[in-house]
Amino acid sequence: MDIRQLEYFLAIVDRGGFNRAASALYVSQPSLSQAVRALERDLGSELFHRIGRRAVLTEAGKALIEPAREAVRSLETARASVAAVHELREGRLDVASMPSQAVEPLTSLVSAFCRRYPGVSVAINAAFTSRDVIDMVRTGAVELGLLASTGPVSDKEVVSHALGRQRFVLVVPADGPFAGRTAVEYEELGGQRLIVGQPGTGMRAYVDALRERGIEFTVAVETEHRVSLMPLVLAGVGLAVVTDSWRDLAGRLGARVLDIEPENTLDIALVARRGILSPAAAAFVTAATADAALVTAAASEAVS
Repeated sequence: MDIRQLEYFLAIVDRGGFNRAASALYVSQPSLSQAVRALERDLGSELFHRIGRRAVLTEAGKALIEPAREAVRSLETARASVAAVHELREGRLDVASMPSQAVEPLTSLVSAFCRRYPGVSVAINAAFTSRDVIDMVRTGAVELGLLASTGPVSDKEVVSHALGRQRFVLVVPADGPFAGRTAVEYEELGGQRLIVGQPGTGMRAYVDALRERGIEFTVAVETEHRVSLMPLVLAGVGLAVVTDSWRDLAGRLGARVLDIEPENTLDIALVARRGILSPAAAAFVTAATADAALVTAAASEAVS
């Protein structure tokens, strides 16, 4: 078994088949198939059921994914450490983020990081829930993750670094309800048409809690695509409860943002995989945690 075989295996898993994996790796499909067969012989088990042009993971293949990612990530960490000599002249950092936190504070964190280490490429991966972020970090799909939760993140599976809090706000179209207001009481959401996220997200948990309190509203749209929030609000489809990371963007697009009283917040955390981090990931964590004021300043600027 060698690391190239594991990289080929993961490419097939991530790309959904041999053809796409071969194209992404710039190798011929016969070469890719030969490497996978050699890996299967070494392991003494088939990793894929080959059904026509499809490749379906066997139970053995599923079991290999996490250790394969860990092995590849460990080698990448070693290579980066030697090549860059911790100067971060080059390299890549993989980060997963929930949609709202990808707006802020991730934008500020990445901006500051890229100014200091312009040779490092940052890849941002989408994750819809805090569980998604933790799983991506835990399994080695990414090194770092940014998430929001209703309480502190347990360090059982990942290492967590608290970055601050974000409050819930209401985004309404310019000609929508609550004209001339800067805040609403949560009871006033009763009778409104709301745009909500899927279960497992903070914004969905908040509106579900409203219903548990006896506040009735209509779910106009349930969306996994957070980029559709602002267009839907501006089109008058409904109102959206989001975190105030959206405040600045919503205002620039022409929507109004109102505080929801009493204040209710989510905890924002940067999570890292256990073990030795790559130089890029270690530098990112150090910058984010050593200057937590960066996050606070960004949130304060968005509110102003």
